[in-house]
Amino acid sequence: MFYALATVCLLFVVGAVGLIDAGLVRRKNLMDTWIQKLVASMLAAIGITIVGYAIWIWQYYSAFGVPDPLKTALDDWTPFGPALTEYSQNLDPAHYIEADVFQVFVAFFMAYVAVGGALLHSAGLERVKAVPMYVIAFVFGALVCPFVLYLTWGSVGPLSNKGAHDYIGQFALYIVVGVWALILAWRAGPRIGAFDKDPRTVGPVPHNVGWTAVGVAILMFAAPFAFLGCGFFVPDVGYFGISLSNSGFGIVVINVFAAYVGGVLAGALISYRTRNPIFVLIGIPAGYISTGTALDIGRPWEILVLAFIGMFVVYGTYQLLYKLKIDDKKIVPLALGGGSFGALAGGIVGSGDKTGGFFGITEGKYAFQHAEISIGMQALALVVTIAIAGISGLILIVGLEKTIGLRVSEEDELRGLDEAYWGTPPPPYVDEILLESDVAPTSGSHRAGRRAPETVS
Repeated sequence: MFYALATVCLLFVVGAVGLIDAGLVRRKNLMDTWIQKLVASMLAAIGITIVGYAIWIWQYYSAFGVPDPLKTALDDWTPFGPALTEYSQNLDPAHYIEADVFQVFVAFFMAYVAVGGALLHSAGLERVKAVPMYVIAFVFGALVCPFVLYLTWGSVGPLSNKGAHDYIGQFALYIVVGVWALILAWRAGPRIGAFDKDPRTVGPVPHNVGWTAVGVAILMFAAPFAFLGCGFFVPDVGYFGISLSNSGFGIVVINVFAAYVGGVLAGALISYRTRNPIFVLIGIPAGYISTGTALDIGRPWEILVLAFIGMFVVYGTYQLLYKLKIDDKKIVPLALGGGSFGALAGGIVGSGDKTGGFFGITEGKYAFQHAEISIGMQALALVVTIAIAGISGLILIVGLEKTIGLRVSEEDELRGLDEAYWGTPPPPYVDEILLESDVAPTSGSHRAGRRAPETVS
C-alpha cells in the first residue's frame, strides 16, 4: 500500500506538469499540448515495462549472485516473464526476493518515467512534431533512463555501490531529461517570435498562468508522497533511502517542505526584482530538485539553505539560455541547472555517511553500508550521466531531425496545432496581446494595450 500510494502520487505529478504547461501555451495549442504530453508519458511507461525495468533489476541480480544476471533479469522481468505474469505468493522467494514489493515497483517505475516523458515534451512545446516526440519518450523510458538508474539509483549499482548517492532519481530523471531537453530545444529552434519580432505574431504568450499555479499546487501535494516511495521501509528497523543510507520518514517530509520554503523565498526575490511571477511558482520544483540527492540525509536547515541557493542557479541557467536564444524557460534551468547543483548537494551534506550494499549481506563488495558518500563520487556520477545523456541525446534527436524532422511547418505553428492536427478551429477570441510599446503609437491613443490577431497582413 505504501508503494502503491507513492505510485499514484507520481501520476498526480504527470497531471501537474500538464496543467503547468496548459497555462503557459497559447489557446490554439492547448488540446494538442495535453494529447502529446499524455501519449509521450505512456510511451515512456510502456518502454520501461518492455525492457527498462529488467535493466534496473540487473544490479540486484548481480549482488544476489544470480548466474548471468542481465539475461536472467530480462527473462524474469519482461512482459511475458514469470515475475510479471504470476502472483507474487506463487513465486519462489529464494529467487524472487520480496516479489510483491518489486512487482509494485514496476508500476512505480512506469509512473516515474511517465514524469520524464511529460517533462521532455515540455521542452518542445508548440513546435515539435508528435512522432519524433513519441520516439524520444519511448527511448528515454526503455533504454537511457533505466541504464542510468542501473548505474546510480539503487544500492548495488556500479556507481551507487561505490558511494554515489541519490534519492529522488536526480541523475536518471532530472539530469538526463535536462540534457535531452537542451538538445531538443536547440535543434528544434525557438518558437516564432520568441526572441526576434515577427510581423505575423507577437510570439509565445501564456494564456492562463492561473492553471500553471494550480499545477504547482498539485505538485506540492504529490511530491512528498512520491519521494517517500524512493526508499525501503523495514518494519521494526526503520526507513532507508534507495541507496540504503540511514534516513527517516519524518525528516524526509520536513526536508521536502524546507525545500519548498527555500525555493519559493528565493523565487519571490527574483520575481519581485524582475516583475515576473513565474519564478515564485518555479521555486517549488526548484527547491526539491536542487536538493534531490540530499532529501533523505540532510538536516532541514541544510536543505532550506541549499534550496535557496539552488533557485539562483536555476535563474542563472535561465538567463544563460535566454542569451543563447534557446527557447526553454523551465525544463533545462530546473532539470539540468538545478539538477546538477542538487547532484552535488548530496556529497556536501552527506559526506562520510554510510551507504550501498544490501540488507543481510555482511561481507564482500555488496556488504550492507560498506561505502561512504563523497563529493567526488557525486561529481563522477554527474559527469557519467551527462556524458551518457549527451551522446545518446545527440544521436537520437539529431538522427530524428535529419530523417523525419523535428519541427512542424511555419504555417501549422502560426495557425495552431489544435487546428493542424485535430481540425479544431481557432477560438473566437484572440489570445495574444500586443503591448503599446510593440506597435506604432496612434495619435491621441492612451491605451495600455490592445488585442491583436495571430497574423498581421
